[in-house]
Amino acid sequence: MAKKTAELTYEGDLRTRVVHLKSGNALVTDAPVDNHGKGEAFSPTDLLAVSMITCMVTVMGIHAEKTGLKIGEVSGWVEKIMAEHPRRVAQLNIEITFKNHRMDASEKRRIQEIGLNCPVAKSVHPDLLTQVKFIYQ
Repeated sequence: MAKKTAELTYEGDLRTRVVHLKSGNALVTDAPVDNHGKGEAFSPTDLLAVSMITCMVTVMGIHAEKTGLKIGEVSGWVEKIMAEHPRRVAQLNIEITFKNHRMDASEKRRIQEIGLNCPVAKSVHPDLLTQVKFIYQ
């Protein structure tokens, strides 16, 4: 039997509670307001969007730790755009900012390549348009 990552409980009213089994951390989801829900928590499609940006930054951080690259303070945001027929995430717009970094042009290209090829990016359908802007300050 495969080792479980998480367990889910449906709480009713289009809300779920998921527990990460290794850490015990819990996450609640709600259906969005535009799809019969209350929108009081992340929706499943919000989590897809958040998974993309957090995966990108995580693998960039791993690379920086392994190589001693000084990526500085990293922050960002993600915007999710839905399509209706079929209802799906059609586009993700992502912006990632590096402040107080010490990267030259070659290192910037490499860190971007690593982020753009993170496991989540490689797992989503190729029809998902992902536009990423990297800002260096």
